Amino acid sequence: MSILLQSGLFGLGPPCSIAINFEDAETRKQASVKRESGQTELVPLFHGQDTVAGEVRIEPLPGKKIEHTGVKIELIGQIELFFDRGNFYDFTSLVRELDIPGEISQRKIYPFEFQNVEMQYESYNGVNVRL
Repeated sequence: MSILLQSGLFGLGPPCSIAINFEDAETRKQASVKRESGQTELVPLFHGQDTVAGEVRIEPLPGKKIEHTGVKIELIGQIELFFDRGNFYDFTSLVRELDIPGEISQRKIYPFEFQNVEMQYESYNGVNVRL
């Protein structure tokens, strides 16, 4: 499973592509989740005390370089109440610093690992809450 993000600044277009690949993507169970757009998407399924590991790949456009104030990855567990849309309540937040401030001029791959993540709630999409 790969998550691809396009990064842009002030609407001038993306200076790079960012992909997040999970270590055990081929063997991990997946669940289908219906997005707000109505489309169904397969997402990896993690259980309490699972290790979440993989790599982040940042690739600037050819001939471009990216100055950054550091690279980090954050694992967040959130609750969103539908009657209070836009306000999220974090119940898990873990951060890993991947790189110090600097510049990226060619593809860079950063491994990450969150060991034995305590996930006290299961994922749920219901009428009044999304977890």
